[in-house]
Amino acid sequence: MWLSDFQIVLSNRVIERGALRIEDGLIAEINETPVANADIEGDGLILLPGMIDMHGDMIEREIEPRPGVRMPMDMGLRDLDMKLATAGITTAYASLSFAPGSTYGHMRSYDFTSALIRAVVAARPNLLIDHRVHARFEVTFPAALSVVKELVSEGAVDLVSLCDHTPGQGQYRDLDLQAANISRNKGISPQAAMEQLQQRIRDRQETAGDMTETLRAITQYCAMHGVPVASHDDDTVEKVTLMDQLGANISEFPVTLEAAEEAHRRGMLNAMGAPNALRGQSYSGNLSARDAHAAGVLDLLAADYHPSAMLPAVLVLAQTDPDGLSGAARLTSLNPARALGLEDRGEIRVGLRADLAIASRTGVGQVHATFSRGRIVHADGTLDVSGVGRRHEHVIRMS
Repeated sequence: MWLSDFQIVLSNRVIERGALRIEDGLIAEINETPVANADIEGDGLILLPGMIDMHGDMIEREIEPRPGVRMPMDMGLRDLDMKLATAGITTAYASLSFAPGSTYGHMRSYDFTSALIRAVVAARPNLLIDHRVHARFEVTFPAALSVVKELVSEGAVDLVSLCDHTPGQGQYRDLDLQAANISRNKGISPQAAMEQLQQRIRDRQETAGDMTETLRAITQYCAMHGVPVASHDDDTVEKVTLMDQLGANISEFPVTLEAAEEAHRRGMLNAMGAPNALRGQSYSGNLSARDAHAAGVLDLLAADYHPSAMLPAVLVLAQTDPDGLSGAARLTSLNPARALGLEDRGEIRVGLRADLAIASRTGVGQVHATFSRGRIVHADGTLDVSGVGRRHEHVIRMS
């Protein structure tokens, strides 16, 4: 299958009007100029590597769209799958938490999260894009080590992140603001909310030594099985230093520029949210992804909670990236592929998976079609793809 007359975004440059051939789900050939009689004519549209989202917090809201209103897991997975394909995401790490004490605690227990992880694994063959599991563990979760061993040994987990949402640090440094939010959400007094926070701080301090040993055991076990580890909400040089020494290779959502710069100095990759980059600010008042990008310490963009922000964020950052569109696109393709050990994807290069997104700068940016392993999994009607079905004997699934 030939795709011709596209602005092809390579990892180091852009071919202004090129062509690409797909064969057996792989990129078979790249031309610097258009070809005649192509299966799909791009008329100058952008052809990007399919985006890799290493952190997506969306699945819980697909399964429970309103508090207490539970939908079937397979329905939630199906709906999220289509949304991701529509956003140009071809590899997605479902971020699933073991954190019973959090806002979504009823959906983050050992039983529910384990069941959801196994549901994602079981559903993979029937979904449009490549779904993987990003398991998030609170450092205060007592069974973290045993659960990591259980799921990693099954091959059910592809990325582990270690989170500490203890009040007074990380993204929850402002105790007064957090107490006000808890008071409002739980209908308790600000004084009662602050006492809850102070008790959590005391509990964390009493078990600090044991938790460090647990973290070391988790990272060692993951390293033995080739599962990458990310730290979460790094806010100080000291925390980055600890997580680097434990073996984390990704600093996920650093909350201060100081922490992001230290992670960069140590060779860790900084991941931040596409919504943050698009809006130019963190919703919780932490480090702006644009500031991290301007400082040269932003390496990865993740959908976080809004997958359709990925392409617009790339286009915004491309305006100031030293390498333009190629540099910004690496944040959602080549860089995450390398960080996560995905050697068969992440850039438009002969021999790699034909995971591709066709896009334009219409509005804030629009994904017009998505290919997963050479198969069209989303098309919005902008392109004429009717010739593909006639010339190739495979099923095209439209989202």
